[in-house]
Amino acid sequence: MDKNVVIAIVLGALVLIAAVQAVQLFSIKNKLATGQMQTATSGANVQSSAGSGASLPSNLQNLPSMVGGC
Repeated sequence: MDKNVVIAIVLGALVLIAAVQAVQLFSIKNKLATGQMQTATSGANVQSSAGSGASLPSNLQNLPSMVGGC
C-alpha cells in the first residue's frame, strides 16, 4: 500500500471517531438540559471549603514530608 493511502485511512478513522464522540457529547448535554440525567453531585450536599475551617484528610496532612518539602 502507498504511504499516502494509509495516512488517509487513519485520518478518516480519526475524523469518524471525533464525529461519533461529538454526537455522544451533544446527546449527553441535551439529557442534562432536559433533566433526564443528573450529575453525580447534583443531589449531594456540596460545600465549599473556602473559609469554612475544614481540616484536611489525614492522608494529606503530612503531604510536604511525603514529597520532600522543606
